[in-house]
Amino acid sequence: MTGLNSHHLKLIAAASMFIDHIGVVLYPESDWLRMVGRISFPLFAWLLIQGEAHTRNIWRYGLRLAVLGLVSQPLYQIAFDVTTPNILFHLLVGLMCLRMTRLQPKWAWLAWIAGALITEVLGISYGSYGIALILLLRYFRNRPPWWMAWISLHLASIALFGTFQMPVLPVPLLLMAYNQQRGAKARWFYAFYPAHLLLLVLVRGSNVYN
Repeated sequence: MTGLNSHHLKLIAAASMFIDHIGVVLYPESDWLRMVGRISFPLFAWLLIQGEAHTRNIWRYGLRLAVLGLVSQPLYQIAFDVTTPNILFHLLVGLMCLRMTRLQPKWAWLAWIAGALITEVLGISYGSYGIALILLLRYFRNRPPWWMAWISLHLASIALFGTFQMPVLPVPLLLMAYNQQRGAKARWFYAFYPAHLLLLVLVRGSNVYN
């Protein structure tokens, strides 16, 4: 089977996130590391969408995100010197929006607006931009109208992030290579988030004392 399966996308998402955070924590002067890392969030969002669509137990899925988000939070705050909630809480809000859309399609618009407001009020990660990105990816189609909406979102995001988010634009090309196969199991995927934060904190700490 040619193309990229879910496991491949998880590897790319985890690797690009790790590169991004290496840049933030250890090499803040190296913008190229941050630019590489821009592709991680839309891949996490896409995998969240696939997970919501195929999970047998949405409550267990959401609980896993919540627990790992709580475990990650002190490490996240230490690593990035922030007090805002980490990305797993953003994905948790996105998961709730996705499930509400599935259960109550007539009220989907309200769920997405509420999700955007929650992320903005709590200062979660990418804020309303991240919720809009999850919404767009849920309806991903390789059609001109979809691409126009995708490009428009990221042109609008320049007001928030400058041109920093522009490497996100070609990410849907990776999704076009998705072959709808699960691939190898990746039980490590979400646990990788707190694990890599712990590693970065320890490495930075060791560098400080050397």
